[in-house]
Amino acid sequence: MTPAPHLNRREVVTALLAGRGDLLVVAGLGATAWDVASVADHPLDFPLWGAMGGAAMVGLGLAFAQPSRKVLVITGDGEILMGMGSLATIAAQRPRNLRVVVMDNECYAETGLQRTHTAFGADIAAIALACGFPNARTAREADEIEPLREDIHQLDDLFLAVIKVAPTDDPKALPPRDGAYLKNRMRAALLGPQAVFE
Repeated sequence: MTPAPHLNRREVVTALLAGRGDLLVVAGLGATAWDVASVADHPLDFPLWGAMGGAAMVGLGLAFAQPSRKVLVITGDGEILMGMGSLATIAAQRPRNLRVVVMDNECYAETGLQRTHTAFGADIAAIALACGFPNARTAREADEIEPLREDIHQLDDLFLAVIKVAPTDDPKALPPRDGAYLKNRMRAALLGPQAVFE
C-alpha cells in the first residue's frame, strides 16, 4: 500500500515556478489556478476558470503556437482524469516543449473531497507512458521537486509528472476571471501590444 500524499501543494507550485523566466503556464481550474496566482499574477499565465478537462489541450495549443518556448501545464488529478483522452493526443503529437504536471491529492477538493480514481489505484504517470509519453514519473518526496523544476527548463522532450500532495485548504489567491482579458494579456506579452488588435 502506498503512503498517503503529504507534500504541500502550494509550496510545490511555488518551488516549481521559482526562476520561471519566460515559461508559459496554463493552470487548471480551481486550486491549481489559485496556487499559480499565489506566486504571482504573471502575464504569461493562463488560468482556466472552467472547461474542466481542457488544461492539457490548451497547453498543447500553446506549445504548437510557441515552439521556441517551454509550456508548463499545472493541473489536478480530477481535471486530468476528466480529459484523459488528451494524453493520447498529446503523446501522438509529442511537442518537445510541453510539460504536464499533475498535482494529485486523490480527491475533488472543490466539491467536497470526494475521492478520485487515483485514490483507488489509477496511475496517471503509467497511463501517460501507455499513451506514448516518452517520459512520465510520480514524485512523492520533497527532494524530487528541484530535479523536476530543472527538467521543466532543461529537458528537451515532452514529459508528465504526477506530484502526490495532501488535500489542503489554502487561502484563495484568485487570478483575473475575464477570459478575453487573459487572452489579450498573454498575446500582448508574447507578441507585443499591437497583437491584441490584430
